[in-house]
Amino acid sequence: MKKIASLIFMVILPVFIFYAWRYASRSHEIPCPFWLRWFVELDNPFTKANRANTIIQQSNIHPGMHVIDFGCGPGRLTIPLAERVGSHGKAIGVDIQSEMLQRAESKALNKDLKNIEFIQGKIGKGKLQLAPCERAVLVTVLGEIPDRDAALKEIYDTLKPGGILTVTEVIFDPHFQSRKTVLTLANKVGFREKEFVGNRAAFSLLLEKPVGDDR
Repeated sequence: MKKIASLIFMVILPVFIFYAWRYASRSHEIPCPFWLRWFVELDNPFTKANRANTIIQQSNIHPGMHVIDFGCGPGRLTIPLAERVGSHGKAIGVDIQSEMLQRAESKALNKDLKNIEFIQGKIGKGKLQLAPCERAVLVTVLGEIPDRDAALKEIYDTLKPGGILTVTEVIFDPHFQSRKTVLTLANKVGFREKEFVGNRAAFSLLLEKPVGDDR
């Protein structure tokens, strides 16, 4: 009987934590803790949607571009982005956690990457003062931000006209945002849907800032 009770507890506890974290993040900024960095550094074995190479290919990122990785964490995607854009491009990683950024900077140093920069700051506060870019990525991060409207507006303003924001969501993430939710929020600030890749449970939504919009 005790074994059954223990098994039930082991099943219920993660589910409780999942939904408690999801609910709390609606009003508080609760990013993935640093001690779980090993988890976010791994490519998801169950889906290709949030793998670095997949996102880079889908986003049509090529040498010479300037790209910003919002909510970069330990640099799982930022490092491959810097390698992809090459010496004539630049990759910038933005995160609110200094420990995550230190981890990412260590990786960049080990690879001797000169075209990469990391900035500590909150998305949506209007204080990042980032240079215009052609591409931006937001991978399983949108749901962690209490003011998603302000965050998307800041990203929109940072992109050059014709620039693309790739929002990637995977249902295993506690902060998962549906395609409908992402698109509704994105349309409010001016984005247009360019392409949808994946399915309802794991997808990338490519959002374009219209050409001619110089905001």
